[in-house]
Amino acid sequence: MFTGIIEELGEVVSIEEIGDSSRIRLRGPVVCTGARHGDSIAVNGVCLTVVDSPAELAAGTGEFSADVMAETLHRSSLGELAPGSRVNLERAMALGARLGGHLVQGHVDATGRLLSREPGERDAAGELRWEVLRFSLPGTISRYLVEKGSITVDGVSLTVVEAAADSFTVSLIPTTLALTTLGAKAVGEGVNLEVDVLAKYVERLLESRTLPDFPNLPNLPNPSNPPHPSDLSSPSTPSGLPVDGTPGESE
Repeated sequence: MFTGIIEELGEVVSIEEIGDSSRIRLRGPVVCTGARHGDSIAVNGVCLTVVDSPAELAAGTGEFSADVMAETLHRSSLGELAPGSRVNLERAMALGARLGGHLVQGHVDATGRLLSREPGERDAAGELRWEVLRFSLPGTISRYLVEKGSITVDGVSLTVVEAAADSFTVSLIPTTLALTTLGAKAVGEGVNLEVDVLAKYVERLLESRTLPDFPNLPNLPNPSNPPHPSDLSSPSTPSGLPVDGTPGESE
């Protein structure tokens, strides 16, 4: 699991095609610190496994390698990378650490494209204070987005500003623009998208939920279509009590 808080802007060193898969080598001194064979590192939001041997990692080159299978290349934008490409890097979160973003699995749900960049206001020095980016997204995942909800874009945990049927917007502060690939992302370029996994769990639970069968319960009226008073039968009462519930004489 990850948090969507990028630790480092890394760089693709090389890409070796192996059949229908690839081995990608990346430079990231921060995420390589203490890295071990088999560790998970998110690359542009895709969870990849470090395949270097302990001896290679101990060499201290600040680089690591990961295998990317055909399914990952097909479902993510990693296939668009080339040597020299900048990438967002994050190590797997540690239990007990602060969760600054939201729960991110590193499992890409779909890819989108940057549709537009709209500069926001500037400060007294003329520096951009924020920028609004609009991304496309497939209709298959649009139902999981809500305003002020979370979404992961190329591994970055972001808050949804506007959620439309086929696109959404986010507002980026200068720190995010400077410390992630989103600051230099050009219109038309692809991004990896991962929706909040909690939304998918809730949907699945609601789909599978069934109400228990209580055969002895009466049919309850539909609140949206209440019965006419004339259709209601008179309530039955114990002998000796009128309908209003006050004591009376028995017949």
